[in-house]
Amino acid sequence: MELNDLPKLHSDFSVDCVVFGFDKGELRILLIERAEEPFKDFLALPGNLVYDNENIDQAANRVLSELTGLNDVYMEQLYTFGDVNRHPQGRVITVAYFSLIKVKKHTLNPLSAYAKKAQWFSVADLQPLAFDHQQILEKAYKRLQNKIRYQPIGFELLPEKFTLSQLQQLYEVILEKPIDKRNFRKKILSFGLLIELDEKQKNVSHRAAKLYKFNKTRYNNLKKMGFSFEL
Repeated sequence: MELNDLPKLHSDFSVDCVVFGFDKGELRILLIERAEEPFKDFLALPGNLVYDNENIDQAANRVLSELTGLNDVYMEQLYTFGDVNRHPQGRVITVAYFSLIKVKKHTLNPLSAYAKKAQWFSVADLQPLAFDHQQILEKAYKRLQNKIRYQPIGFELLPEKFTLSQLQQLYEVILEKPIDKRNFRKKILSFGLLIELDEKQKNVSHRAAKLYKFNKTRYNNLKKMGFSFEL
């Protein structure tokens, strides 16, 4: 079916969800494979139209649940995309949402026939996306790169227990540049936000490193007193 042959929609609103994860040293993005026209078989961000009886936040949570199986995921509004021709069936303004999750804590299970499947893809190696979703993804990636410098949001992507090397690797991948090991560790430890555990890595071929946890309670308390996290 040609795009020009599709039925036209009235002007409407939709939501699109940009969900980042970090696994095996790679920043990943959660995408669906579309089962319907337009852009059937294309990869896309989880997204759909907003129902008349729900607000935008409710729609984002519903759509993400239906298309990926993810529930109770924290999301924040990213940006509103309203180019006139962004949707081939008519005027659709979309509100994009942004989220960071721990990949291995969640199981993907699409519940809607609208998505053939949902899976993680490396941000560094993506094929063309449906609609203007590449533009939305790029906007979200820039938000992540900026925000990780002044808020400890990177810990949302790591396992509950992690090494300093894993933490540094996360920052290097997201910021797309090498970081001096000594300076990074000195800076990150100086904040007093890491709990050093009496544990080390297991089942590794190299020398086992110490494990740490992020002290979110301490960070929230310090934040109320004007604490500034800046790397």
